[in-house]
Amino acid sequence: MIKINTTTIRVACAGSAQRKAGYTADLRTVESLARKLSIISKERKLRHFCRTMLEKAQGMKSRRLCFIPYAVEGFPVVGLTRIVTQEIHRFLTRHKTDLQEILIVTPDRSLARIFKKEVVGYLQHLLCDLAGEPYITVDAIIELSQGIVIIERSNPPFGWALPGGFVDRNESLETAVRREAMEETHLKLSHLRQFHTYSDPKRDPRFHTIDTVFVAKGIGLPKSGDDARSLKVVPYRDLLKGTYAFDHKEIIGEYLKQRKRR
Repeated sequence: MIKINTTTIRVACAGSAQRKAGYTADLRTVESLARKLSIISKERKLRHFCRTMLEKAQGMKSRRLCFIPYAVEGFPVVGLTRIVTQEIHRFLTRHKTDLQEILIVTPDRSLARIFKKEVVGYLQHLLCDLAGEPYITVDAIIELSQGIVIIERSNPPFGWALPGGFVDRNESLETAVRREAMEETHLKLSHLRQFHTYSDPKRDPRFHTIDTVFVAKGIGLPKSGDDARSLKVVPYRDLLKGTYAFDHKEIIGEYLKQRKRR
């Protein structure tokens, strides 16, 4: 159990959960999730469903929201828990609400264990470790002789992205970007320089992030790690052909324009 403002978030298994009055949102009603959609399309539908159910519960002035998730074929369970958690966090930190309780009722105990671990752990990380929105992040444009290093994200938002992540407490931007680059690509950075800072509140579907992007030379052999599902080095001429998370395609486009002017 964890609390955001005046709303308590709990996770329970269907067999042990008490039925209470309130608005119920069952993920099984989203029939399109069963189709052979891309993981990115499924993520968009999941986020839309979560936001809609929270808005409906608020519109009804309901004091309780019961959310019933299920494992979506072709979609990582941890990814599902992160999306649900991110959307609950986004809603409760941005709106005044009558909701006193959000109850996540899973169909089985194994899914309940995953949700309990992820929901509580992830929310504590957002609320305690990162100290609230806007969150400060860094990303790295790592130059190699063959091109630029990009990673495939293992957590939502899914897709390809520049290596990077959140700045920890008592950490400079430069220290954070070097740490994230090593964790996700196993590369050391040299000739590090700031490129630009991006602060559009809509650039990240999870929450408001202010992102400082660095350009650097990579030292070592690139290898995926940490939150990276995989990694590849993309030739400069092919960089804008891919599908990217966040606003990273725009960032790469601006970088390529500047590179031409060197």
